[in-house]
Amino acid sequence: MTQHARTGEVWILGATGRIGRAVAQRLVARGLTPVLVGRDGERLRRAGARLGRGDEVKVVIAGTAESIAGHVTRQRPAVVVNTIGAYAETAVPIARACMPGGHYVDLAADLTAVSRLLDLHQDAIAAGSTLVTGAGFGVLATEAVVAKLCEDRPPPSRVRVDALASVATEGGVMGHAVAATVVDVITTGVRRYANGHPARTRMGADPLSLALPDGQTVKSAGVPSGELLAAQRASRAPSVTVTSALVPTAPAARAALPLLGVLLSVPALRRIAVRRMARTPLRTAPRPRLHSWGHAVVTWPDGTTHEGWLRADDGMDYTADVAAEATARLARGEGRPGAYTPAAAFGPDLATAAGGTFILG
Repeated sequence: MTQHARTGEVWILGATGRIGRAVAQRLVARGLTPVLVGRDGERLRRAGARLGRGDEVKVVIAGTAESIAGHVTRQRPAVVVNTIGAYAETAVPIARACMPGGHYVDLAADLTAVSRLLDLHQDAIAAGSTLVTGAGFGVLATEAVVAKLCEDRPPPSRVRVDALASVATEGGVMGHAVAATVVDVITTGVRRYANGHPARTRMGADPLSLALPDGQTVKSAGVPSGELLAAQRASRAPSVTVTSALVPTAPAARAALPLLGVLLSVPALRRIAVRRMARTPLRTAPRPRLHSWGHAVVTWPDGTTHEGWLRADDGMDYTADVAAEATARLARGEGRPGAYTPAAAFGPDLATAAGGTFILG
């Protein structure tokens, strides 16, 4: 095997988690047999047995980002799908291990993680690797709507996007991946683009009550998410804001969020918070609304405004569909070298290929 040769394998990191299992099932349905990677060998083997591929399923036992990166460097899979969370810390070392020639997909939705992965763009071009971050409902559901609304138009003056996921709760515990992502979002502080430059604002700012196309309503508020950067790149607008339905909108909760962000910025307190949140018990519950929605309102300098929506079902299921579709395309050699958000990598119609539906005004 030469230095740049690849095995052709598709690895799923965090393969025993909710999203990891779902992505594996979707890849099998596409004719791929993924390699399952995680820290618990017995759980990995049980997950492999549930895929119905018998002894075909290979497992790799690795518990930390550094250990995973070492295995990737040595074994040289073609595509690595990162579902382990804490993407601000795990994405870059694992993505670098994929280079040269290998490809990488993650589900990051927080602004810091998405920014850091996109900073590898020139390195990925030089290495002939495609790196895709935000390959889930978070990022794609709003980015795709912005890209559709801005097709064949000059840059708008203002964009607002709203990520309105509706997710069924799976009984068990929150888990480390979700807990770390929540803490990362709280500690980042809200960002927006104003006059072409990033600007800070208060967590939970810009609360909204939105009437959805299906007749339901939802509340949302400002959040520091990867959707902000993706929407700005897709539109080139100087003013961009983002809200999320996952942010508390009650006045007391909104008032407490900035202080909580300061406290959790202390490394020792962050570690304690992640450990405790990861053990939080979750009850099985249906999704709170019929659909998940990505929403964008785009305004041009002449006052023209267009609004658009992307409808999906359960937000977690849609995330697995997006990740699997992006991964299958990379496994088929359809990516181009560089680091991208999903619609930038494959076009906004990736959103419909994964099962979403556009409603554009």
